[in-house]
Amino acid sequence: MEISQHLRAILSFVETAEAGSFSQAAKKLGVSAAAVSKNVANLEQVLGVRLMNRTTRKISLTEEGTTFLSQARVALDALESAVDSLAVGKMETSGHVRISTSAAFGRNQLLPVLPGLLTRYPALSVEVDFDDRVTDLVNDGYDIAIRGGRIVDSSLISRPVCHLNLALIASPEYLSQYGTPKSPVDLAQHKLIARRFLGGKVNPWGFKAKDGSLSSFEPASPVLTLSAPEALVESARAGLGIAQVGLHQALKYFEDGSLKALLTEQHDAGSYELVIQYPHRALIAPRVKVTVEYLLAAFRQDKSLHFPIAELNKYEYKANE
Repeated sequence: MEISQHLRAILSFVETAEAGSFSQAAKKLGVSAAAVSKNVANLEQVLGVRLMNRTTRKISLTEEGTTFLSQARVALDALESAVDSLAVGKMETSGHVRISTSAAFGRNQLLPVLPGLLTRYPALSVEVDFDDRVTDLVNDGYDIAIRGGRIVDSSLISRPVCHLNLALIASPEYLSQYGTPKSPVDLAQHKLIARRFLGGKVNPWGFKAKDGSLSSFEPASPVLTLSAPEALVESARAGLGIAQVGLHQALKYFEDGSLKALLTEQHDAGSYELVIQYPHRALIAPRVKVTVEYLLAAFRQDKSLHFPIAELNKYEYKANE
């Protein structure tokens, strides 16, 4: 099979896999359904494996087909990016960039830096989805995802932004009324605000002993359970109890005095990180590349994302304040 035939066969396979039918793939490619079916059959013959199971009702991928689809997408993306790279020297960087990020980070960190991005690259357009669920970057059609947590998806390129440190917080008014916990054991006597992830799991609080060992504490019988991290911050500021939140979400309220840090020497800040992710490609499209690089540079200037955890104790509550 010649290179041009290889490319036609691979395109026929990818479009059929994504559309779920030969006829829909044929419409997109501008050829007949019979030609698409023949191209896929020829590809299977060359590879020596069945890529698709066909029935009168539907088409489904075999295990080998699923693996090949992933590899084929990388190859086609590389070809598309190669064309973009040749064109970038002839025209202004342009195009549409789709970004997925969490609601809180999107509002507080991403939105403030987008005007600068669009001023520098006026031919860009940006679409942002605020969604706290983990999205499938490739299948959902996103160019970039900004994610925080324990990052494990090795099929994507991950560019580190910062460590995401956690802190225990409460308002001065709450602590004045109910007292200040001196150890994790004291938390059982306090009003606690828990965070429940969208999957249903309650986020535990971590603590470290003098010998370096770590323990986990799950807020028992919390006075309030919330899913949105910014809601935890506002509830703590309202004096409803003690919460665990990202340090970057609380820093400005530490600075204005409406929140205080607790148990800074004993609380474990966690091992979470914030990254910008995009699909693995041999060549990244210029519109995506400039967006990623701009955001990385902008986030490096955000002091709330890079505040040293060792300095958190200066915001700890003192009863005589």
